[in-house]
Amino acid sequence: MSDTPEQSGPEERHRERMQRKKELVDRKIARATIERGVLVVNTGNGKGKSSSGFGMLARSLGHGFRCGVVQFIKGSFSTGEEAFFRRFPDELDYHVMGEGYTWETQDKARDIQAAEAAWKVAADMLADASIDFVLLDELNIALVKGYVDVAKVCEALKARPPQQHVVITGRGAPDTLVELADTVTEMRLVKHAFQAGIKAQKGIEL
Repeated sequence: MSDTPEQSGPEERHRERMQRKKELVDRKIARATIERGVLVVNTGNGKGKSSSGFGMLARSLGHGFRCGVVQFIKGSFSTGEEAFFRRFPDELDYHVMGEGYTWETQDKARDIQAAEAAWKVAADMLADASIDFVLLDELNIALVKGYVDVAKVCEALKARPPQQHVVITGRGAPDTLVELADTVTEMRLVKHAFQAGIKAQKGIEL
């Protein structure tokens, strides 16, 4: 009889790998002891920035949070998320402040005025300790175009209530905002139905 231990089978090797992975994950979880509000930025050219933000909004409402939404650009057409989330008027303060996409309005002064009005509402939310979750949809676009001052936004984000979560969406997030954020995701466009001539679909884009 050979003195060499019998080699472990695939199932045993898999179990050992998963056990090592579990121990690693458990150590990381144990080290994460800070509890405070986080700033999340969703940016990039790919689809899903706002959708992710509204997913976190749904999750927050499910936890009984009081929430606020300000949409900076979208506004000239109705969307499924607005139709749905307006069903929660007691838990959610929802503001559609945009005039529509800038290539539709073709009026820079009007776009700036709308963005400034939207930021005023957003700033009030960021100063309100009773609001647990704030979604600033497409704010990045207003920042990139200079319609809202980045430094002013960062100052308000730093001064917000400690437990308040904030999600900011839109392509082209400024570097200063990315630096300040706790979690940043950049959506990368690989392929989009619109490129093949497929119009925006309810439940997908609208």
